[in-house]
Amino acid sequence: MIFSELLQGLTAPYSGGPAVISGLDYDSRRVRPGWVFVAMKGETTDGNDYIDAALEKGAVAVISDSIAQRPRPGIGWVTVEHGRRALAVASANFYLHPVQKLKITGVTGTNGKTTTTFLLESILNFCGRKPALIGTIEYHVGGQTLPAPHTTPESLELNRIFAQSLSAGSTDVVMEVSSHALEQGRVYGIPYEVAVFTNLTRDHLDYHKDMESYFAAKRLLFEGTGAKAPRVAVLNAEDEYGSTLLEVSRRSNEQSISYGISHGDFHPENLELNPQGTEFDLVTPQATIKIRSKLLGQINVYNTLAAAAAAVAQGCPLNQVAAAIGQFKQVPGRFERVDCGQPFTVVVDYAHTDDALRNLTSIARGFAARHGAQGKVITVFGCGGDRDRAKRPLMGRVAGNGSDLVVLTSDNPRSEDPLAILEDALAGLKSSDARYTVEPDRRKAIAIALAEAIPGDIVLIAGKGHEKVQVTRDGTFPFDDVQVAREALKLMGHNSVSGGER
Repeated sequence: MIFSELLQGLTAPYSGGPAVISGLDYDSRRVRPGWVFVAMKGETTDGNDYIDAALEKGAVAVISDSIAQRPRPGIGWVTVEHGRRALAVASANFYLHPVQKLKITGVTGTNGKTTTTFLLESILNFCGRKPALIGTIEYHVGGQTLPAPHTTPESLELNRIFAQSLSAGSTDVVMEVSSHALEQGRVYGIPYEVAVFTNLTRDHLDYHKDMESYFAAKRLLFEGTGAKAPRVAVLNAEDEYGSTLLEVSRRSNEQSISYGISHGDFHPENLELNPQGTEFDLVTPQATIKIRSKLLGQINVYNTLAAAAAAVAQGCPLNQVAAAIGQFKQVPGRFERVDCGQPFTVVVDYAHTDDALRNLTSIARGFAARHGAQGKVITVFGCGGDRDRAKRPLMGRVAGNGSDLVVLTSDNPRSEDPLAILEDALAGLKSSDARYTVEPDRRKAIAIALAEAIPGDIVLIAGKGHEKVQVTRDGTFPFDDVQVAREALKLMGHNSVSGGER
């Protein structure tokens, strides 16, 4: 590919350019001879500061979003207004627009994205499609499971994954779409077939500053980000922001599908929630069909409705959707049980917002009620450092209100003092009636919670879920809540080899 072909779709004038280019990147450390370097401003660094480093690595052309930079002699050069959008256009050109041959579903919202995407991927597979998955926990590409450095990667990685998926025979892509990715332009130019909105609750306000800005970023998915708006919008009708999106959708999308527990195009009747799963009659505009799901709690009813509506929007028969939901078992780190033969329940979950903690403790309370309301809910949780401080007391209050005992601990304190984070959460925790103890060492905190449990209790280890590290100001260290809980249970004399359900 020549430089001018890489730039098709960009209106900025360019100068020079080699006859052939063999790759592109926005990280100067990865640049190879014959590549184009995309120098763009980031949150903490400016790629324009590394142009010369990229040239030393062999870059033969530069796309820069800085008017302060001047073209280098003998180097292809273009100056653009928006670096990430330019990266999206260039990478789509380089990989020959694989999205044009894939049906892409994007799922956005604060909570439920991961479960909804895993469930939708499972449904599509059951229906004979070949979906790829991009999300928080991992990526699924051509039968391979790949690590997920970001919920939604940069457009260069996205287009590479799309191209790999297409080569492996994929027909669809199901992806989580974060608010950061939408605002920054990482998904610019992607023509979504279906867009799903789960809900919007307080999160990421360290970045977005307020809820309206947070919502404005989410809204971009439904209006179109450098491409035509999605054909179908699937929206939570019972969420305040979802209701607003219904109005947006009527102007932007060809079709809007609402869902909810009390009302919506997709809604349940005869809903039964129990510790073994969920049953209901799924009412849709096409027909009503019985759903039996192994997923627990009201929050997963919403996730199931969203995935079912998206699957139908993608052309899946309703009877196959219901059958696929019945076979679906578990999402890693989402209400993941750790079973070493102990006489109480231990669950690891990713809940890291006040709304997610509320949902988690609500499910747990129903679980504990199996034993004549004698079972206690014991919750281990912490709050992340370098993130929205205002949600910490909210999380403390919710954890206390939903639990009989709370063990407050550290959860990725990052550059902050763990004790200062604990004090922020304590302000809310103290306003509840729950007993609590504070232990900054997460390993010790988990052991304390497990030691407090008696037959019939449920221990919730919240916040990290699928994550395998603890991030502190002293560095990043391996830490897996499932493994730590399993080790603690074995030290207590529980030695069953079953070790959890995935």
